[in-house]
Amino acid sequence: MSYVEEVYAGLEAKHAHEPEFLEAAKRVLESIEPVVAANEEKYRSVNLLERLVEPERIITFRVPWVDDAGKPQLNLGYRVQFNSAIGPYKGGLRFHPSVNQSILKFLGFEQIFKNSLTGLPIGGGKGGSDFDPKGKSDAEVMRFCQSFMTELSKYIGANVDVPAGDIGVGGREIGYLYGQYKRITNLYEGVLTGKGLTFGGSLARTEATGYGLVYITDEMVTAAGKSVKDKVVVISGSGNVAQYAAQKMQQLGGRVVTMSDSSGYVYDPDGIKLDIVFDIKQGHRGRISEYADRVPAAEYHAGEKPWGVKCDIALPCATQNEINGEAARTLVANGCWCLAEGANMPSDSDAIDVYEKARVEKGFLFMPAKAANAGGVATSALEMSQNSERLSWTFEEVDSKLHDIMVGIYHKAADAAAKYGHEGDFVVGANIAGFEKVADAMAAQGIV
Repeated sequence: MSYVEEVYAGLEAKHAHEPEFLEAAKRVLESIEPVVAANEEKYRSVNLLERLVEPERIITFRVPWVDDAGKPQLNLGYRVQFNSAIGPYKGGLRFHPSVNQSILKFLGFEQIFKNSLTGLPIGGGKGGSDFDPKGKSDAEVMRFCQSFMTELSKYIGANVDVPAGDIGVGGREIGYLYGQYKRITNLYEGVLTGKGLTFGGSLARTEATGYGLVYITDEMVTAAGKSVKDKVVVISGSGNVAQYAAQKMQQLGGRVVTMSDSSGYVYDPDGIKLDIVFDIKQGHRGRISEYADRVPAAEYHAGEKPWGVKCDIALPCATQNEINGEAARTLVANGCWCLAEGANMPSDSDAIDVYEKARVEKGFLFMPAKAANAGGVATSALEMSQNSERLSWTFEEVDSKLHDIMVGIYHKAADAAAKYGHEGDFVVGANIAGFEKVADAMAAQGIV
């Protein structure tokens, strides 16, 4: 049994009740096996993999709050501080009923390597609550956020742990969380990212994940001798990532034909009209079905996902495990030759197997989430830099740095894959490139 197999077997025995985390850990461990095999004695001597797969700290706490009817409510709060070898913990807060420790451990584990790939000094973490902000009044969301931050504030700081937003945590929630942190600590510091522009936020942060996704997709496609111009693009989701991925893809000449939300998807053969999507989603938080009511040529498919639509490029930007093996096979059969993940781990294990088979047989291009959606956390780290310097960069400055970071991530993944005999396999390449930096830092810092 190899060192990787031994570590995963131990992990599986200890954490059998955490399927999401185990799936993520297995994928990463399998993909870094070439570099582990080349350094097995070195890594074994310091139990490096055993320490890598266990969080440095997990904080769990109750979050009591009072709804508008005066009734006390209770939710659970979490912060998984996974690895700080290369910098302060960095990763989003997710407010959604599905949140549990397994999901946050999977997200935090992935965050380690994503953050490493950016080249910036940030470690990996994740947090959140099973609170659902949907259907809640602003006052209820504020009271929940204040209660959540009252406990979380004990464990975070600008040089310790810097959370950001994620699903269910947008500008409104970040504002309430930051206000409570400042109230409790009496510190005006860059402890949260994704802040409003009037209190330390960064220009281009809203667009960053979507723009970054398209920048790395464009670089991958160009390196393969192709172009995104005039290609048909299927996008899932209609939140920030999907909206700005669509915007940047349209700017580069791609034709985006779908967007979706949890109720279904819309198909517009003439190309999605983003001004209407922005009005629906940013203007009044409506459902994507409204698009079909306002655009005669558009079709709405209730309860469905867009993976049956013929396309050249697919950009899943909704949520984890939104593409299974069957959907992936449909995409490939319909002519899709490139997929880059805007959401966190939107493809399940069966889907990734389909992509790998298509890569070997047809040259299918697949960029995994830890590389493809790193633009958000990269720009969060740029926000941290601006906060530390008490400066505010222009949109163009931030966007230029983001573009360079995403292009750099592509080349790190491509070079690492080629170095270890897996040319074109960006899953292996991204994991190895992210892992090597963290592993070197961990080894240098001793048994901690």
